[in-house]
Amino acid sequence: MHDGEADVLERGAARHTIPAIDRMMDVLGLLERSAAGCSISEIARALDLPRTSVYRILNSLESHAMVRRSTEGNYSLGRRIMTLAAHVAGKVTAADIAAAARPHLNRLAAETGYSIKLSILDVEGVFVVAVAQGRRDYALTVTPGQKLPVHAGAAAKLLLAHLPDNEREAWLARPLTAYTRHTVTEPARLRGELQKIRRLGWSLDRGESTLGICAFAAPVRDRQGQVMAALSIPFVSETTAQEMERLRLVVIRGAEEITSGIIP
Repeated sequence: MHDGEADVLERGAARHTIPAIDRMMDVLGLLERSAAGCSISEIARALDLPRTSVYRILNSLESHAMVRRSTEGNYSLGRRIMTLAAHVAGKVTAADIAAAARPHLNRLAAETGYSIKLSILDVEGVFVVAVAQGRRDYALTVTPGQKLPVHAGAAAKLLLAHLPDNEREAWLARPLTAYTRHTVTEPARLRGELQKIRRLGWSLDRGESTLGICAFAAPVRDRQGQVMAALSIPFVSETTAQEMERLRLVVIRGAEEITSGIIP
């Protein structure tokens, strides 16, 4: 096909689109790129649309749970996005779950002030696929794309604990580096802790990869009930017992909410 013919076909296809749907997709695309969400005014300015049009689009999307409105009036992607992603090719990929979980991460970070991250386990180790930065004093910075050891840390241990036996043993057969004095490097002792994590349904990092930095993690599951990711909240070791218990419950609830979006 010549370039001229391709241009003609492209122009013809453009004439058969629905402008209202195009504008709706522009709004969703903008929210996808905005970690903190956007107000009606910000969307109208960014997309050069009338405020009334943006208002109607958001109302329609909110009625279908495609977007959600915060108490501050900002809009972000809604839980229905996760449900739709779960049906793409019959399988949720790491990219799918990262995109769908991001509104939950943003909301939890805004509510708690703590940074939140979502991690998966791949062939090289633990991989952070999505983050939301906290804004409170002493909130720890988390980095998307970060690679972490598989045996040290709340998310790492939770993911390792839920692997099939043969895969878990293959990881435990590798050299286990001691990053701090709290890192568990004896396979037998680590097996016992992983068994406890499976029983409790959550995990705790006591400063195993970095001294002074702790974390709670809880499992995000797919439609078959298999653990596919770990939601975690890091915090400093001086955190009070009462605050730690609050964070433990927050991360469990957050992981359950993400899971509920995956399971129809």
